[in-house]
Amino acid sequence: MSIGEMLAATVPMARTLKLEFLETTPEKAVVALPDQSDFHNHVGGPHAGAMFTLGESASGAIVLAAFGEQLSRAVPLAVSAEIAYKKLAMGPVTATATLGRPAAEVVAELDAGQRPEFPVEIAIRREDGAVTGEMTVVWTLRPNS
Repeated sequence: MSIGEMLAATVPMARTLKLEFLETTPEKAVVALPDQSDFHNHVGGPHAGAMFTLGESASGAIVLAAFGEQLSRAVPLAVSAEIAYKKLAMGPVTATATLGRPAAEVVAELDAGQRPEFPVEIAIRREDGAVTGEMTVVWTLRPNS
């Protein structure tokens, strides 16, 4: 099962919004939110909450791809999130997530007995490529012990 399939199967909000996990690697995660009138706002575009969920889901996908080998000893948890809505989003939108720190650096802190924190940067774009939102989710790997 791919990371996208796993998230779609285990995260009810991802299923509810019918998120499409287009790419999930340790370097980049790309997740799409189809245009769905049930999730529109008052101006006919995707609701801010749906866009937040899209971005947070993309960040979770890259965290699982980059740190999946650490799951036996640490639990990934979102610590904080910030989003800025830049332009009107209309139609389908796509979130692209990238790690804000090298994965090896994060794992080295975990190896040293620390609880590392790291940002994931997300750009949300319309079909024409315009950035409609920018988001940062700070994650931690909480050691199991």
